[in-house]
Amino acid sequence: MKVIVVGCTHAGTAAVEQILTKHPETEVTVYERDDNIAFLSCGIALYLGRIVNRLEDMFYADPTTLEGYGAEVHMKHNVLKIDSKNKKIVVQDLQTQEIFEDTYDKLIMTTGSEVGVPPIKGMDNSRVLLCKSYAQAKKIYESALNYPSIAIVGAGYVGVELAESYANTVHEVSLIQSRDQILNNYVDDGLSEEIIDKLKEHDVKVHLGERVAAIEDGEQLTIKTKAGNDYKADLVIVCTGFFANTDLLRGQVQMDGYGAIIINDYMQTSNPDIYAGGDSCVVKFNPTGEMRYIPLASSAVRQGTLAGINIFGNIRKYMGTQATTAMEIFGYTLAETGLTYKKAIANGINADYVVYKDYYRPNYMPTTDMLTIYLVYDKDNRKVLGAQLFSKHEVAQSANAVSICIQNNNTIDDLAYVDMLFQPNYDNPLNYLNLVAQMAIDKEDEAVKE
Repeated sequence: MKVIVVGCTHAGTAAVEQILTKHPETEVTVYERDDNIAFLSCGIALYLGRIVNRLEDMFYADPTTLEGYGAEVHMKHNVLKIDSKNKKIVVQDLQTQEIFEDTYDKLIMTTGSEVGVPPIKGMDNSRVLLCKSYAQAKKIYESALNYPSIAIVGAGYVGVELAESYANTVHEVSLIQSRDQILNNYVDDGLSEEIIDKLKEHDVKVHLGERVAAIEDGEQLTIKTKAGNDYKADLVIVCTGFFANTDLLRGQVQMDGYGAIIINDYMQTSNPDIYAGGDSCVVKFNPTGEMRYIPLASSAVRQGTLAGINIFGNIRKYMGTQATTAMEIFGYTLAETGLTYKKAIANGINADYVVYKDYYRPNYMPTTDMLTIYLVYDKDNRKVLGAQLFSKHEVAQSANAVSICIQNNNTIDDLAYVDMLFQPNYDNPLNYLNLVAQMAIDKEDEAVKE
């Protein structure tokens, strides 16, 4: 079998490794228009915050890795056209400008995502930067060395992580967000306010409900918002989200309204000889059962691996995702999985939530830390829908535990009494996940009495 992989992102790398590890006789050709592969963009903030010393360490694979498996890897080769009817592609060598054709039996589309460029006047200014790729990260790092004042537009994960990184490197930082909270896809209002307090404690200026309309040049840049306010900065970094890079297959396979490729349980598109994985396609979001566009490296690696398995037949189904994520901010861990309360209500679910605040282990221990948990659940069937955890204590693995609960359709009753270890170094006689679920049960019991 001859397989062509278009775009060597996290998903593409995983697909190639899977195919050639299990089926080394397969002819695999990779076309990548950049000069690098598998760049871990979520590590950019670590580099900018001086936690990681080398940006180059943010690559978890390189072309020689894939060539070692037996792949034929063509870097700086841009695929210009895919002819799915005839199973052909047209490619341009970006160094020689030569254009040629290639053919395939199976094609894996792992072209990833692009930074969404918002309709803001002045985006072409050299001091207005985007943040996702290796080249963009290098430019941000080099530019920020010369500018003490930085404005970040967009307060999702990337924006908040950058705000923390630059606050830690003694920059003057403004965080401008069009919504009325930060991290609106990940946390509910109360936790948003708690994180904003931490940002403000480190002198980050947070401006909510401010949609940027224009960025004007001058000795300092002027960021003008639709609310009529002006903010000044030497450098502006725009982090307003991503969109699927799928133009090559537009009109040839089914896509959602945002241009993300629709796949089945086996990573197969509506064309049986084309598979897709990672940021170029949708994922099955288990808390609602719907297909959604949620670009995450964790999903990309799983989908790429499954594409590499399933091009040989419908062998292993995709389990879907809870979109479980985590970040560190000023020594605190924020971890979340599944639906926020706001998102659950917006999806028409009869949802509710409880908030747990207590120390993660007994007070008689030499030290302990306060822990905040938001647990979201369905009032009708009592299923766990989501959780958000925030503490100086490492709570990321607890988010993974709740993710498993959502995956397995567990209820608050299951979580309340599931077996979890007790050892005073780590928790109380009942783990905090047991306790927050028991709070939810008590809340429902009280509602019945009323």
